[in-house]
Amino acid sequence: MVRLLRGILVKKLLVSLLLLCALPALAQTDAPATKEDVQKLFNVMHVKEQISETLDGVRKQQRSIMRETLKSGDPTLSDARLASYDQAMDSMLKDMPIDGMLEDMIPIYQKHFNHADLVAMTDFYASPTGQKALHEMPALTTESMQASYGRMQKQMDAAMQKIKQMAAEDQAKQKKAIQDSQK
Repeated sequence: MVRLLRGILVKKLLVSLLLLCALPALAQTDAPATKEDVQKLFNVMHVKEQISETLDGVRKQQRSIMRETLKSGDPTLSDARLASYDQAMDSMLKDMPIDGMLEDMIPIYQKHFNHADLVAMTDFYASPTGQKALHEMPALTTESMQASYGRMQKQMDAAMQKIKQMAAEDQAKQKKAIQDSQK
């Protein structure tokens, strides 16, 4: 009987020890992400560099779109004037506060991911495949934007045409209202 009780006590003690050891691991899965977790992920992902490269791609794409849009609106626009617009856009994008943007992103990552998620993502992006994905992302983004440029331009042209039509209708209504009020 004593042997049986001792066996039960030993089993209970072992189960209790196992539970005590497992609790931190179980709690860790739902542990909230810390600022340091997010910053570690950002560092492994080279987020600051990725944002800079993406902004450069956006700048080049926007320059092309802006030039075409301005030229279509005013065919007499000089190259010197276009160059000044390019400089203004370059200056605006160059002064983007990337560090502040990263700080703004940290609570968003903390809201959507827990500690375990960020550890898993950090491990993936630290791997060779994760690093390759990160390395190829700016080119993928730029090439995707270039591939969809024609579709975007058609949509922008249609939107501009609709706005011009609405403006012309508004002007006609205003003109008619003025004429009616003068009668």
